[in-house]
Amino acid sequence: MLTELNVLLLGLSGVLLGMACVKADRVRAWRAGINPSAAELPDSAFTVARTLLVVMAGLGVYTAVQGFGVSDDSQWSDDELTSAVQGATASLDGSFTYGDPLEDASADFDGDAYATTLEDEIVEHGGKDAPGFGVDAALSATTGSDGASFLVTADGASESHCVVVRRAHSGNVETVAPGLSGDAARVVQPKYTFAVSNRAGTC
Repeated sequence: MLTELNVLLLGLSGVLLGMACVKADRVRAWRAGINPSAAELPDSAFTVARTLLVVMAGLGVYTAVQGFGVSDDSQWSDDELTSAVQGATASLDGSFTYGDPLEDASADFDGDAYATTLEDEIVEHGGKDAPGFGVDAALSATTGSDGASFLVTADGASESHCVVVRRAHSGNVETVAPGLSGDAARVVQPKYTFAVSNRAGTC
């Protein structure tokens, strides 16, 4: 929408410049044809009018250029999204987390929670020219205990990416609960390691 408004503003600026280039004799002839009894316009009136039209056209062009910059800053390009997805994939691949001590190691993978993690990681790897928002990682299939696939899209980008996440139970970690002693303080948490890959296109 913003891009269309900027284009429209450039078009209006072009019209204003065209009006500024119309010769005085042509304007006088046009006025005489409509109202023959109208007073003659002095040359100074045309000078003022041309100056105003050129200034307005210049302001329109400046505003449109600034608008294009704002529009670009709020949209993802295909290259920006591709680079960000690749960076996020490399960062998340091999990462790990600890589960709830009370949960079964075979508990279903929480795809909704990981979608947020994936979105945040992609935004973080977007670079200084990419927007800090507008990324969506949607679950593309039913999740299970071992992972899920996410369809990644972004505002402005025409391409999409499929990020595949596999979660493996890679052992348990034993810790001690604060304030307790002996066997009561022993806490065992499952450790999960993630294998993350991506490919261009839909899942």
